[in-house]
Amino acid sequence: MNIVKRKISCVLLGGVFTAATAAASLFFSTARVNRAIYPVFGVDVSNYQGDINWQELEAQNVSFAFIKATEGSGHTDESVRRNLDRAAGTGIKVSAYHFFSFDSAGETQADNFISSVRKDEIDMPPVIDIEYYGDKRRHKPSQEETEAILRPLLERLEAHYGVKPIIYSTLPVYFRYIRKNFSDYPLWIRSVNCEPDLINWKFWQYSDKGTLTGYDGDEEHIDLNVYNGTAEDFSREFAKPSNKAEKSSADTERKANK
Repeated sequence: MNIVKRKISCVLLGGVFTAATAAASLFFSTARVNRAIYPVFGVDVSNYQGDINWQELEAQNVSFAFIKATEGSGHTDESVRRNLDRAAGTGIKVSAYHFFSFDSAGETQADNFISSVRKDEIDMPPVIDIEYYGDKRRHKPSQEETEAILRPLLERLEAHYGVKPIIYSTLPVYFRYIRKNFSDYPLWIRSVNCEPDLINWKFWQYSDKGTLTGYDGDEEHIDLNVYNGTAEDFSREFAKPSNKAEKSSADTERKANK
């Protein structure tokens, strides 16, 4: 397939996501990634990965990680505290993500995330993960309904953390809700079938079938991602001084002296 056709097919997967393309995704679940073009590699994790050895992930050239923190207005991921604390002792740049609910107010969803993730615990902007779930796959909320929840959520997080949040979405969700009204936010796009060439993305989740060592959860796979730029670009963009490693060392010393 030539590059023009490949780009068009990727857009069609998002704009017209048919039963046929959904079935195809079961067989083609890892897009090809040119690591010479996208050398900065990362993962996203949740409680499904179980107990994670963050030093072991770092040794496998993981440069960044998105850690699940919260969901909706009341759920907190069981592993978020452990993951944030342990990742702090590595050179991996981390952020935390919130799984968006179409069913509760944006303000209370923001409060849930803010209460779970401190400003000094993340190196990159916080993330809102918006995708279809449950009956929303068949009964899709309107653009107006979704914006009424998503906008105050984004605005409250930006006011608190001092930076525009990243939006994670699938291609269908991007075309329905994000492209028109939220294009000024950094985009983390899921596209496991092909490279999202025609979209201006910051991060790309290219596989949900990755396999690394260093975790022991019920889920044998781990999501794989790349950053849209060079290692120098990545270091420069997320060069905000971090006291996570120092904090982790101090916490360890304090516990040892008790």
